[in-house]
Amino acid sequence: MIKKILLLVEVVILVFLVPYVSFAAGSFFEGKTIRIVVGFTPGGGFDTYSRALARHMGKYIPGNPYIIVENMPGAGSMIAANYVYKMAKPDGLTIGNVQGSIILDQVLGRKGIEYDVRKYEYVGIPVRQFLVVIFSKASGITSAEKWMASKTPVKIGTISGSSMTAFAKMLQRLTDLPVQPVEGYKGTYNVRLAVESGEVAGGVFGGRNTAFWSRALETGDMVAVMSTLPYPNNPNVPLIDKFVKTKKDLQLFKTSNIDPDILAHLYLLPPGTPKEIVKIIREAFDKTMMDEEFLNEAKKANLEIGPINGEGVTKMVAELFKTPPSLVNELQEYYK
Repeated sequence: MIKKILLLVEVVILVFLVPYVSFAAGSFFEGKTIRIVVGFTPGGGFDTYSRALARHMGKYIPGNPYIIVENMPGAGSMIAANYVYKMAKPDGLTIGNVQGSIILDQVLGRKGIEYDVRKYEYVGIPVRQFLVVIFSKASGITSAEKWMASKTPVKIGTISGSSMTAFAKMLQRLTDLPVQPVEGYKGTYNVRLAVESGEVAGGVFGGRNTAFWSRALETGDMVAVMSTLPYPNNPNVPLIDKFVKTKKDLQLFKTSNIDPDILAHLYLLPPGTPKEIVKIIREAFDKTMMDEEFLNEAKKANLEIGPINGEGVTKMVAELFKTPPSLVNELQEYYK
């Protein structure tokens, strides 16, 4: 009899509590402002995607909150990742936009990590990423062949603490290409300025983040000379596979750069964010990815869209933690 009474009480609580939770989470955003904390400087690919998202996503969140972008560059977005994990309130009002390499950073045990990527609540990514090496025509490196023939190391600008820096180091050590990685830049926009000014010959970029050079790539003022995956705008751009010395080295490249960088544009919420709020933000993100006005804006800005939802991202993150220890030990050398 007592068990039946307790069961009845539980049912009554659930009946009244679930609508209340749903209502509370839905009305919570009214009159509020959501911040998208971008781990890179203004003007780059991450910033551009986030500002486009901010202009459209609010209409799919109950209460239609205003959404702003706040840039928090440094350490390949590790500073922003640490902030969202440790400092941001888990209330749905702070969304992080960081690079997928933060996952590999944790797998490799890099210094400065104050987060556990397995505890974030993932919102999704707007596009699958890959890496491409781009040089200016003025540098004289207009093809992989000319790069290989250079008598001196060619300067490549990279973002400090990012997988792009690791990629450049791997090019230096695992291929015969003459490479001189130049670190210290805080975002793709800064690398772009360095290339345009002649400070460096080229840079390593997310292949989907080169919209700011679309015109220059069309005119030939900038040239894509190598890619980790087939380059959609030019199928003649050679893959990195062609230049890596051994199959083992190629596996290092793929684990370090291709897999994590597919998840380059991570959007995530702090650990402990209520599930109801997570659901609202995820659904709003997914709907924005299909929003006609958003897609039109993305097309005009040459931003490619090919999203993976939050659940899909969560599964991919878990897979990266299955990287064999032997491979982890070798990769650590390139992320120092």
